[in-house]
Amino acid sequence: MKALVLLSGGVDSATCLGMAIEEYGRKNVCGLSISYGQKHAKELEAAKKIADYYEIEFISLDLSRIFAYSDCSLLTQSQQEIPRESYAKQLESSEGKPVSTYVPFRNGLFLSSASSIALSKGCSVIYYGAHSDDAAGNAYPDCSSSFQEAMSRAVYIGSGNQLTIKAPFVLWTKAEVVERGLMLHVPYELTWSCYEGGEEPCGKCGTCIDRAEAFAKNGMEDPALKRGE
Repeated sequence: MKALVLLSGGVDSATCLGMAIEEYGRKNVCGLSISYGQKHAKELEAAKKIADYYEIEFISLDLSRIFAYSDCSLLTQSQQEIPRESYAKQLESSEGKPVSTYVPFRNGLFLSSASSIALSKGCSVIYYGAHSDDAAGNAYPDCSSSFQEAMSRAVYIGSGNQLTIKAPFVLWTKAEVVERGLMLHVPYELTWSCYEGGEEPCGKCGTCIDRAEAFAKNGMEDPALKRGE
């Protein structure tokens, strides 16, 4: 069996990759990195570094034109500032809607595109790193277990029962993801999650706060924050 991993360059997808390689062997795993018009390329560069570290096949895809009409604060054309506060704080004023860094139906598009590539590459499974913290409060609805179940069923049917989706962390917290990754010796020092494109992570955006807390709960400092020391 062969697996395709959606590889964003962050903690969750890197851990997915480590799990897939453990199960299928690196020669049977390929990584797919997708550009969606984000304001910087740091996560795409991180994805390539992680793929090189594991010596797996690496595929890149540009879907930026699909998101050209969105005002999501992560995207190049948006004039919105990226919030520098926790997701919990952002959700207090979102009135039940996703946070401003939610890219419209991104995981749906990523998984659909990945499905076509996976079938063409002879893969039978797609991994993606959605986890429960991102889905909490409807911050990122395409990270929820209900979305994963619906999407997985659609892909399975649409592929003629050839392809399944695995989201192993969909009911896990990010701290639990990190715990699993540390056991697998995932190279977290190569990952990038920050929404800003500076030389070092800003430490203040929602995803920086989220991952720093996850590492702290595992008794260690975020390796990404230690790179500048």
